[in-house]
Amino acid sequence: MKDENRKEKLRAMILDRLDFSREMPDEEIKDIIDELIISRSKESYIGLKEKERLRQELFYSIRKLDILQELIDDTDVTEIMINGTDKIFIEKAGQVMEYEMRFESKEKLEDVIQRIVAGCNRVVNEASPIVDARLENGSRVNVVLSPVALNGPILTIRRFPDHPIGMKELRELGSITEEADLLLSRLVKAKYNIFISGGTGSGKTTFLNALSAYIPRDERIITIEDNAELQIKNIPNLVRMETRNANVEGCRPINIRDLIKTSLRMRPDRIIVGEVRGGEAIDMMQCLNTGHDGSMSTGHANSSGDMLSRLETMILMGMELPLAAIRQQIAAGLDIIVHLGRLRDKSRKVLEIVEVEGVEGNEIKIRTLYAFEEEGEENGKVKGKLIKRGELRNDSKLKTAGIMV
Repeated sequence: MKDENRKEKLRAMILDRLDFSREMPDEEIKDIIDELIISRSKESYIGLKEKERLRQELFYSIRKLDILQELIDDTDVTEIMINGTDKIFIEKAGQVMEYEMRFESKEKLEDVIQRIVAGCNRVVNEASPIVDARLENGSRVNVVLSPVALNGPILTIRRFPDHPIGMKELRELGSITEEADLLLSRLVKAKYNIFISGGTGSGKTTFLNALSAYIPRDERIITIEDNAELQIKNIPNLVRMETRNANVEGCRPINIRDLIKTSLRMRPDRIIVGEVRGGEAIDMMQCLNTGHDGSMSTGHANSSGDMLSRLETMILMGMELPLAAIRQQIAAGLDIIVHLGRLRDKSRKVLEIVEVEGVEGNEIKIRTLYAFEEEGEENGKVKGKLIKRGELRNDSKLKTAGIMV
């Protein structure tokens, strides 16, 4: 308690010394912190290690994200879950554990949340208590405030690697075999429409990012996301678009559907939609059926077949159409579904690669090209392989592109 009182007094003194009429550089703020810590240590002894810790904590609380900054800077932490002021949990190396520190007050946590949200031009308050945002490093942020959140402000941060994981790394991790990777690389180059499905935390965004590395450099790509998370590096002609929420100034919201419609007027070779969640599925399908081959997206589902059912439901959310017509649209638009999963040992794997063959007897027909087969466990790790189950039948786009099957 004594340390907290000292820290709070120093923080108040530092804030009094700051010049809010201009943008103060970090070094100038650190100099003020150092000066006040030294003057304070003359009154009561503060050890060298304690000074260093105090300096960092004060700087983080004023300029950064308070106690979260250390976690955000830790590249081994992949998820940060703040359950109000009571508990903080983190995911590290696939394991969820409780973090020893916590926010001192609801006000401090809310201050950090407002800093994050303001940084990407979003608004969150009691009138609009749910928002998705992102950090400067691309980490995905979700915020839920009262009255929706009953145990205080809830903040969830998904941290992505500083250097995007590519297919080489996924092969080394055992997420996909070299043979399946080779097939997917050819399908991407030949402009097959690919949909990536999977549950929460299965690695859909990472896999989509890795697949995009196979897109030829001379194409114009447009990415559309709720929050800009994709890290496509190999495409010079890249347009990135992000949705916008309504705000208190009266700006109308701009959603995925709006962005898909406007992207069609921007001469795209391919359109990549970060995730399809609702009525925008109909716009996505129309993109796939109107000459934008090679487009890709992701969606939540428990299997490839389940993804097709979910797409039907989402299209109905956007437009009332006969189910037969919806199935024809999906079968004509989608070529390949890659389904990902997270196994009980927390590893992420490609569980299935299927080809969408068409509509037969009013049902969408799919063929399994690859399926993951479990072979047991060894030292707590699930052993298994992605086994080839069938050959690709629709090879017309490969032939058009001059690529061998």
